[in-house]
Amino acid sequence: MRCNTLNTFFLAQSAAGMNNIFMIIAMIAIFVFFYFSMIKPQKKQERMKMMSELKKGDQVIMVDGLHGKVDSINDSDKTVVIDADGIFLTFERMAIRRVLPTAAAPAQDLKSNEAKEEKVETEEKTVEKDSKPEEKATDTTENTNSEDK
Repeated sequence: MRCNTLNTFFLAQSAAGMNNIFMIIAMIAIFVFFYFSMIKPQKKQERMKMMSELKKGDQVIMVDGLHGKVDSINDSDKTVVIDADGIFLTFERMAIRRVLPTAAAPAQDLKSNEAKEEKVETEEKTVEKDSKPEEKATDTTENTNSEDK
């Protein structure tokens, strides 16, 4: 009788263990299904959008890590010619990992900085015109002090 009870206990344990393994496999299968049905198509759509918006002059990074600028695009062959510091290389369009953001925003910042600098310069000129007699007086005192030493 005792042997029979132990056998039943071990059989119940092994059945519960199989249940746990089956649950783990089911969860992995559900994750794989969601990945291939939702996440991967969305990434592919974003990549296709990036490739369709590619234009001459864009800074790109290739799959192998090469940085360069797009020199020309051939839609019939689906290739691009990349200018990497004067070396022109032809790649498939899918070899582009990502397109770097253009310098349009920094150019706008540069223009605003130039406008600010011009404003400061004009303010300095108006201040200089008002304070020129004082500067001459301070310059002569500095010269006399340096001659005394």
